[in-house]
Amino acid sequence: MLDLLIAGGTLVDGSGAGGRTGDVGVRHGRIVALGAVDEPARRTVDATDRVVAPGFIDPHTHYDAQILWDGGVSPSPLHGVTTIIGGNCGFTIAPVSPSTTDYVMRMLARVEGMPVATLEAALDFRWTTFGQWLDCLEGVIAVNAGFLVGHSTIRRLVMGEAAVGGLATEDQQAAMMALAHQSMEAGALGFSTSRAGSHRDHRGDPVPSRHASIEETLALASTVRDHAGTILEIVPTAEFYFTDDDIALMTDMSLAGRRSLNWNLLGVLGGKEKIRNKMASADHAHARGARVIPLTLPDPQAMRLSFETGFVYDMLPGWDGVMTLPHAARLRALQDPQVRRRLEEGSRGGPWWAVWSDTMFSQTVNPANARWEGRTAGEVAEERGVGVFDALCDVIVADDLHTGLEPLSIDHTEESWRLRSELWKDPRVVVGGSDAGAHLDTVWTFNCISSLVGPSVRDRGLIGLEEAVRLVTDVPARMYGLIDRGRLEVGWHADIVVFDPATLAPEPVRAVNDLPAGGLRLTGGARGVDHVFVNGVEIVSDGAYTGARPGAVLRSGRSTRTVAIPADA
Repeated sequence: MLDLLIAGGTLVDGSGAGGRTGDVGVRHGRIVALGAVDEPARRTVDATDRVVAPGFIDPHTHYDAQILWDGGVSPSPLHGVTTIIGGNCGFTIAPVSPSTTDYVMRMLARVEGMPVATLEAALDFRWTTFGQWLDCLEGVIAVNAGFLVGHSTIRRLVMGEAAVGGLATEDQQAAMMALAHQSMEAGALGFSTSRAGSHRDHRGDPVPSRHASIEETLALASTVRDHAGTILEIVPTAEFYFTDDDIALMTDMSLAGRRSLNWNLLGVLGGKEKIRNKMASADHAHARGARVIPLTLPDPQAMRLSFETGFVYDMLPGWDGVMTLPHAARLRALQDPQVRRRLEEGSRGGPWWAVWSDTMFSQTVNPANARWEGRTAGEVAEERGVGVFDALCDVIVADDLHTGLEPLSIDHTEESWRLRSELWKDPRVVVGGSDAGAHLDTVWTFNCISSLVGPSVRDRGLIGLEEAVRLVTDVPARMYGLIDRGRLEVGWHADIVVFDPATLAPEPVRAVNDLPAGGLRLTGGARGVDHVFVNGVEIVSDGAYTGARPGAVLRSGRSTRTVAIPADA
């Protein structure tokens, strides 16, 4: 007898082949029958007029901390996600020691936009090694989850305070490599790092990985070659264009590790010229036998920013000194006319997210500011008869810095959507980069997969349904070498999503205070997701969690196999 029969749906199997009407039979967490299935089942789900697809895979998340208090990693499964990869950008919460946990926690809070109070309340650091941390997840997670080991975390553990500002000695480099090996032996899916200028710790200093020499970075990248089923990941720069050195580093890392390297994030702002510049990283690597894979978001990168965290704003010239001040000191500084003029000057002519006249007050706290919610700083300034930047700061100060600010996105045009769809169809590119679990009060790209498979197929007509499903199932599964996941195949794990193609779409995003210690985050589910199964067990039913925790901890070499680069193929 089957455990589960999903009957009469349109099977879109993840291969890119056309959908076909049929059934899916599941037993002991595996798919055992596809097509016309007449075996009796303990439970039958009627999938008439629904699509039955492999569970969606999100290859770039930061759920490393949240998964410890929220095994359901909300809201990703509400969007059909059954597998997540974390440990990206060099930031992980293992391996650690009692002397490094405070720094690691505060670095995460700063760089990945997680409330410090939430992390203090939720992280007990009952582990030190990477393997011990993975063991904490066994049996308590709803999704399949795998994690890379992070450069900044390892560097801090080996070098202490010298991790910021210092070059590693030969012995320290060897110790970092030993920790990387130890972590991958325990199941880390590979090694991640960052050289992005936007990545600064809670003290305003560049994170540890940014102080590493090229030699150190390549030495650590080389460790993955000794472990089956591993990969490399990097945020190479925050600059608009890649330099020759950026491109060479990624190629050299791939060759050093004899593994693929994926980088985050290729967008469409800047048009074809910027896209050509950054896609050169893939071509340069391939010509030398390496593999470098850009990740691209399928949606515009809408943001909710705030002066409370200062994230992103601290990239503006002269802003980092103010944005990294303690809360009370920052509040005082923003009331100083001279500081305001200096900040305004530093932002003049800056990026799209610092155009104050078009920046909307998306959420206010002080009742006196309620009338400004949903309006731009330019509109408020005109009504009050003050300068735009003064209007912005006045509202923020009255809100004790808690104001939610939403810049006007400039990549929501017809041309940007066309460029975006071209990237989806480029075989050198993988759809990903949601950052789910990070920047909790800042971005809401956690819903990008349901947006791609829903509105971008149905409403925008930019891509076919079967191809959209392939891009978020089989493609990331093959990039990571996931064993028996990413397609509807007999014998494969029963990670399955059942959705209504006529209604699938993200629901409106909202800010809620549901994190430990009352921390705020942005969240939102999806319409049209009827059922989500992980290893044959239902974790989402009609848009709500069931409470089941059937997820597998993905470990390198056991849950993944090695994906050869061209030089080794």
